[in-house]
Amino acid sequence: MVTYSVHTMADDGPMEDYPTEIEENLNDFESSMSSVQNMVQTLVSVSRSDNLLKLDPLDRAKLDLMSAYALNSMFWMYLVTQGVNPKDHAIKQELERIRTYMNKIKEITDKRKAARLDKDAASRFVRNALWDAEDKKRKDTAEHHQRGKHIRFS
Repeated sequence: MVTYSVHTMADDGPMEDYPTEIEENLNDFESSMSSVQNMVQTLVSVSRSDNLLKLDPLDRAKLDLMSAYALNSMFWMYLVTQGVNPKDHAIKQELERIRTYMNKIKEITDKRKAARLDKDAASRFVRNALWDAEDKKRKDTAEHHQRGKHIRFS
């Protein structure tokens, strides 16, 4: 059995009757939309050129892709609210294209974070890790000769 209730939002007054089972989803949606609205207002209020000058090219690309993805995602939601299936709309290909570029940026970022080989340090590790009997004999002989010598200071 599906029950219906009247939900009152702070701004709008009574809404249409709807199943109580979706009340939580509607509240979550309303909360998410207000968060998005606050973020968009913050982004619009700050000068974009000032922020872009502070970022390196990779971070600028990330910001541009994130903005494009967010706007296209909001358009996707708009289509859903209008009863249009976004999977049959060109917005789906646009979101996939943006996701492709986001993955490329992620690969570049991961490569930058990857450990790099310090060739000098590696050669020292290898040289010191390899034990050579001849080297050991030379070191022992040199130390033995050094022990027998005394230095006098006058």
